[in-house]
Amino acid sequence: MNKILEDVRAVGLMPVIKLTDPGKAVDLSRALIAGGIPVAEVTFRAAGAEKAIRAIADALPEMLVGAGTVINVEQAKLALDAGAKYIVSPGFVPEVVQFCIDHDLPVIPGCANASEVSVACNMGLEVVKFFPAEAMGGLKVLKALAGPFGNMKFIPTGGINPNNLKEYLAFNKIIACGGSWMVPANLVDNCDWGGITALAREAVTAMLDVTVQHIGINSKNIEEAKTTAKLFEALFGLKRRECSASCFVSDQVEIMNGQGRGENGHIALGVTDVERAMRYYGSQGMEFDLDTVKKNDQGRVKFVYFKGSFGGFHVHLVEK
Repeated sequence: MNKILEDVRAVGLMPVIKLTDPGKAVDLSRALIAGGIPVAEVTFRAAGAEKAIRAIADALPEMLVGAGTVINVEQAKLALDAGAKYIVSPGFVPEVVQFCIDHDLPVIPGCANASEVSVACNMGLEVVKFFPAEAMGGLKVLKALAGPFGNMKFIPTGGINPNNLKEYLAFNKIIACGGSWMVPANLVDNCDWGGITALAREAVTAMLDVTVQHIGINSKNIEEAKTTAKLFEALFGLKRRECSASCFVSDQVEIMNGQGRGENGHIALGVTDVERAMRYYGSQGMEFDLDTVKKNDQGRVKFVYFKGSFGGFHVHLVEK
């Protein structure tokens, strides 16, 4: 997949921004970055789109800024000249797609049926937009549409919100979800950048769906581990499940047979996507012990420890 699209996939979210005042573009983008979303699709539905894209591209090169609602080649040319890193269209316009291909500019055209996805495949595209997602039947229809196209990936937009975001992103052919709920007009109009940052963080939290999977408790030796395990067996009314270096009592408590990681033990946090979580927490200043990385059969990270200790516990992420 194209590097820009891989970067979009790593974020998982694509805020759709309508800016009539390009002077707000950089502050808005900084607010999104602070909230963990360095992505912005600036829609050409607003007259200030070209200037907004240029301002963001010049001031914040780390921002994955793209042009949205591009419906003709003229707009695509303006977006490219302004510094857009990708183009998004609501429908499939062959001339726009060909212009982007000719200029090595990632393009994500809107596709709502098998005929349009077929054309996209034949033009060598890797990702298309499913729009309007909920109005077209939602995830059920998207899964049926994606079935015949093994290598095609999708970015659904239209009706996506924190309540259905996790369900959409659980489908492995979706690389990101787009929407304007992260950048509501009232907050932008009032320059409420703190509010935008808060909504961005809420969106990331909804996407990652962080939960405590289990707590690992260290022991001085195996005898102490057995004693501790018996206490938890009594609490849960369950028999312990033996592993090579520990045992589990229920799925929530792991008793280590000796001194494991951390002074007191470890905490396992389950997330929907470890690589997205690593990117987000990394953007918030946290570091990872890359020597602890484990990958799944597709080569994606499924397990990693944070560096350092959290109240005497080491903490790791694990794919749910």
